[in-house]
Amino acid sequence: MGVVLGNIIAIYRRELQSYFASPLAYGIAGIFWLLSGFFFIVLLLGPQGVIQQAALADIQGQQGVPIPPIDVAYRFLSAFLELIGSLSLFVLPILSMGLYAEERKRGTLELLATSPVTNWAVAVGKLLGVLTFFTTLVLPLLAYEAIALSAASPPVQPGVPLLGHLGLILLAAAVLSLGMFISSLTDSTILAAILTFALILFLWVIDVIAKTIGGGVGEALGHLSLLKHYTNLVQGIFDTSSLIVFASYIILGIFLTAQSIDALRFQRS
Repeated sequence: MGVVLGNIIAIYRRELQSYFASPLAYGIAGIFWLLSGFFFIVLLLGPQGVIQQAALADIQGQQGVPIPPIDVAYRFLSAFLELIGSLSLFVLPILSMGLYAEERKRGTLELLATSPVTNWAVAVGKLLGVLTFFTTLVLPLLAYEAIALSAASPPVQPGVPLLGHLGLILLAAAVLSLGMFISSLTDSTILAAILTFALILFLWVIDVIAKTIGGGVGEALGHLSLLKHYTNLVQGIFDTSSLIVFASYIILGIFLTAQSIDALRFQRS
């Protein structure tokens, strides 16, 4: 067990260092922060932002117009995290595209496949490395979320941001895990990114398809939707089925990746 854990940590450190040494990764980080900052300002201060809606509601209330109370902090945070989730669908396939495709291109995947390190350990280490890098992209968002929410009245309930950001990390882990499997199938990083984006987009909108079909089949398909389960967590709804679905996607991606590399090892033996 100790040897396996040591191998996972070694792969993890190697993968994480490769991202912090990659100009592409810094470019992705810059674009992610720029767009997330734009969304933040628009949602907070734009013409249809939560502050403007709250001010309008206050004016209507003073004029005697009956309106339901507006939880500004909750509406802002849930809307912001939903947008960040959508933005992540474009960022995550780019982060995952080189996890194994680059190994194939450099000719090191064969060495990795025939090494004494288990394929499971390699897959877990790589996934943890890229997930940690994505988490560092999210950390600055927490800072200006905290600044904005510190002035909220009434204050936001702590369970809402905790569940929302947990949902974002679980979404990222699921997408990266599936993207890692697709990356193990090709030596083209661009193709890996495109196929991952197509798969994730399908899993993102499958809830719409499920509602169209209806019935038992539609309900079953709806449980596969990333959007449905991510939205539940972002809205502060703790649903164990959402956690199970995300965990299933993560484990499935790791399993398929390990099998893919096992197949390569069998071909080389």
